Amino acid sequence: MNDLLSRLGLTSSNPGAWAGAALPSAGVGTVVSYNPTTGEPIAEIQLASVAQYEEIMATAVRQQKAWQLYPAPKRGEIIRQMGEALRAHRDDLGALVSLEVGKITGEGVGEVQEAIDIADFSVGLSRQLYGLSMHSERANHRMYEQWHPLGTVGVITAFNFPCAVWAWNSMIAAICGDAVVWKPSLKAPLIAIATHRICEDVLAKNGWSGLFGLVIGTDKDVGETMIRDPRLPLVSATGSVRMGRYVGTVVAERLGRTLLELGGNNAIIVDKDADLDLALRGILFGAVGTAGQRCTTTRRLFLHKDISARFTERLVKLYGQVRIGDPMAEGTLMGPLIDEGAVRDYELAVAEATRQGGTVLCGGKRVDRPGHFVEPTLIAADPAMSIVKHETFAPILYVMEFSDLDQAIHHQNDVPQGLSSSIFTNSFRSAEAFLSARGSDCGIANVNIGTSGAEIGGAFGGEKETGGGRESGSDSWKAYMRRQTCTLNYGADLPLAQNLRFDL
Repeated sequence: MNDLLSRLGLTSSNPGAWAGAALPSAGVGTVVSYNPTTGEPIAEIQLASVAQYEEIMATAVRQQKAWQLYPAPKRGEIIRQMGEALRAHRDDLGALVSLEVGKITGEGVGEVQEAIDIADFSVGLSRQLYGLSMHSERANHRMYEQWHPLGTVGVITAFNFPCAVWAWNSMIAAICGDAVVWKPSLKAPLIAIATHRICEDVLAKNGWSGLFGLVIGTDKDVGETMIRDPRLPLVSATGSVRMGRYVGTVVAERLGRTLLELGGNNAIIVDKDADLDLALRGILFGAVGTAGQRCTTTRRLFLHKDISARFTERLVKLYGQVRIGDPMAEGTLMGPLIDEGAVRDYELAVAEATRQGGTVLCGGKRVDRPGHFVEPTLIAADPAMSIVKHETFAPILYVMEFSDLDQAIHHQNDVPQGLSSSIFTNSFRSAEAFLSARGSDCGIANVNIGTSGAEIGGAFGGEKETGGGRESGSDSWKAYMRRQTCTLNYGADLPLAQNLRFDL
């Protein structure tokens, strides 16, 4: 572990105390980063004070004023260098993700690869910040719209994607001419420090030190200050619905913008004509990947009554083969939950589901070993059970039957969340119905793939209590810019719109 931290510049004098300093030493206490696989401390990190936040914010705002005038393709060149720097450290950063949040090795490296991919995407985007030209109703007039940098952006990230979600926001925001101040989860501070250092080194070499700011602080001190700060025209926040409601309300009170990525209660529908082998693989990764701690995790499964019994039998057998253990060990498919609180939530959800009439088909218990391990769990349920409408951040999958597709789509949509959804079917009509306006009400709708594992080229986000935000690909860049409509009169007259006359 010490070798890994040392290679990433996180030198430690002993396994429980990190000797480096991301911030000045006069903070407001410390936070300990724990290894969820063992429950043991990895490092102790200095927390930032409000005064330190102010220093970092002032630097970012100052740099942004100059950065917005730097040509976008040249901004793209610096982001390209960041992508290369992340490539050089990909495996070590991926291992740190596994160490600090418990993702298996493939998922840890995959998360860093997402950051690299969004850097590549952003480089191309730097030459594609297009506006539109429109025909004016007035003679000798030209109309067009253009996009300007929004300013400095606040980014608040959750523990489950401690690197990639920051990159989704920051790389694109930087291309758009914005600075970024990052408040990471206190459950995953080390990966934030390591990622920030790599990117800050690139910025410093190019004369832009401080354009990206990192503030590791409490919600009470740093979080409250950030969301109330009028210098942040946009706050992008990833986390719980409860957090999103609060952040959205506070930022709206000052007429700022929010980009919210909140809860998911994602469903897969398996129709009677589906490729069942394909569906099994999609469901397993969707429900068990990251130990059920993705916002896109599959939490509800609707099986057509004609295939339900035999499919469930196969799924139970497959769950019994999931290798649980050290996420950094070869062959492990499921690592630990993030902490003891997550284990407690898992146990409470299983108990509540059985109290409401659900039947545990497999799993349902904590694994008897050090760390925060639980069994991947299948529960036969009814769509009317209130627990089914609730998101538990753990590997619990509720299994339900349906008779016709309209019924399944109704049950899928009948939850407060609206992030990701999938159907497995070989029917063209069923697939198109699922994707139509009367089909899935989620921001992401897939056919013959699972709910988890979005590509960076598509806009990521959802509806309803998921928050309505969009990050990553497509035209998500527009969230980080302000639109300006321009009209130029190159004639000698001054006609008014709508043929209005205002003559003396």
